[in-house]
Amino acid sequence: MRPPLLAPLRKVSVEQTGAADSTNFLRDPLAAIAVSAAPLVLDARYRLLVRALVRLRHSRRGRWTLAAGSAAVALVLALLAVRHFATSSWPLAGGQPAVVIVAGLLLLIAQAFKAFGWARLFRPGERPAALALAAGNGGAALIGVVLPGRFDDAMRVAVVRRYPGCPAGMRALCLSLVMLGLIDSVALAPLAAAAAAFPGNGVGVRAGLAVVALAGLAAAVLILALPRLAASRRALRFRLGRWLSPRTSSPRRIAEAWSLVSACWFVRAVAVFLLLGTLGLGFSVSLALLVLCAGAAAAAVPIGPAGAATQIGAGTAALAAAGVSASQALAFTLAVGALGVLSGTAVLLGAVLWRSGVSLASRWSNA
Repeated sequence: MRPPLLAPLRKVSVEQTGAADSTNFLRDPLAAIAVSAAPLVLDARYRLLVRALVRLRHSRRGRWTLAAGSAAVALVLALLAVRHFATSSWPLAGGQPAVVIVAGLLLLIAQAFKAFGWARLFRPGERPAALALAAGNGGAALIGVVLPGRFDDAMRVAVVRRYPGCPAGMRALCLSLVMLGLIDSVALAPLAAAAAAFPGNGVGVRAGLAVVALAGLAAAVLILALPRLAASRRALRFRLGRWLSPRTSSPRRIAEAWSLVSACWFVRAVAVFLLLGTLGLGFSVSLALLVLCAGAAAAAVPIGPAGAATQIGAGTAALAAAGVSASQALAFTLAVGALGVLSGTAVLLGAVLWRSGVSLASRWSNA
């Protein structure tokens, strides 16, 4: 029986693009978008958008149109950014350079923890290199500036899948991303509960944090129940169930992934705490946890504006609800978002340069 998540994609591949080989279709970055987003987005308009993009990808005129449109959008965004920062200060300009640098380094360390935690969710024979996973996270941070939410997951799949030596298939990558999202929720639950316990937060803020904490508890229950559900007789009757059963993570690997992802969020919280102090809002643990939880909750929205814009808007609204003025809240969340994008871009470029250097060294040694 054909897996339910892949059947619509194969139908699109054969009937609308004329491609005879569904394997090549699934390796296409646009197919990665569909595979990673389909479990989370069921809206008919989104599926129509994916089909239209696939048709464009397999047409010469469509590829030229897509390339020209992307270049035009990038040029417009660059011009707008130059115009904006020519008349106003850079979001991080008000902070002490040493503190900002330390916060940036902490975000890089958090990226490393996240990559190693993600790696624990693969079987040993299918596990990509940690550098490839870090590059995928960096690419997701970069693409989240311009593309809607959930497209960052597509960027992760595309970068990791095309990284040299990646042994994981498309479905294994998508399954790992689903599990990583659940573990993110579990790791955030204690932070949300701690933020809700701080005095001074309003009823609305406490309610939102309580929702994040409860979502983490529900994710923990689902993670613990998944191996038993996948090994049930009813699940094993289907091809997808037989594929999924040996790929569910063991309790030990889940615990290791949770520990590393929790360390990632803790390091991020320290970075946000330092930025709060150096950018004039005062050192506040409750505000740091509030910004993190608001951004994570916004990132879970299936579809919306650009992922970074959604998180910035959520963080601004959370700070404003906590009593921070709207202008200060927006300036601070812009600074955090800018530093996050810069750190992600640095990781992506570092991974590309490292791999290029290794490849060149190998060619020189063989010459």
